[in-house]
Amino acid sequence: MEPDFWHQRWREGRIGFHQDRPTPLLLAHWSTLALAPDTRVLVPLAGKSLDMIWLAAQGHRVLGVELSPLAVEQFFAEHELVPQVSASPYGRRHVAGNIELICGDVFGLDADLLADCSAVYDRAALIALPPELRRRYVGDFLAQLPAGCRGLLVTLDYPPHEKQGPPFAVPEAEVHERYGRDWVVELLERRDILAEQPGFAAEGVTALETAAYRLLRKA
Repeated sequence: MEPDFWHQRWREGRIGFHQDRPTPLLLAHWSTLALAPDTRVLVPLAGKSLDMIWLAAQGHRVLGVELSPLAVEQFFAEHELVPQVSASPYGRRHVAGNIELICGDVFGLDADLLADCSAVYDRAALIALPPELRRRYVGDFLAQLPAGCRGLLVTLDYPPHEKQGPPFAVPEAEVHERYGRDWVVELLERRDILAEQPGFAAEGVTALETAAYRLLRKA
């Protein structure tokens, strides 16, 4: 998707992807990664997700990356946080406590910045991208994470002919295809959530599942 697409969504407040609570699959499965409390966790396409607040509350150092300045501003304002702001090669850095949020393009990050990210959490990045960008995201961007990096990936799956993304349907076969080269992939749980998402049903979607995968970056 072009950056203007997301900027417009935030300007118009069309952010149905934002949740008013931490993601249930995050709460259910994050502990299975067995991470040290001070682990640095990458959260790509972070928006103003409450998941970052939850991860920080576990003692983790959160590195979020978000394209929209409005999302970044709203995140800190809604949590009454006053960040220190500075320029960086990756975009404007906002730091408050153990949360760092970079306002910039995720594809502009490099291995130097990601070198100490021992974990990655993705609820909204992979499913936000069309197929050609999903290839770049996994094959180029995530490939910069260090060996041994552990991750939790949350996806959606629905009959793709029933809805035009984003969010896009990413079935299990695609997860294994895209991640299998560099990551060990394990399906942890799949949930039927159509009844909880009336917006999808209103668009004519007849089946909707969310799934959680545990990831381990190969050496």
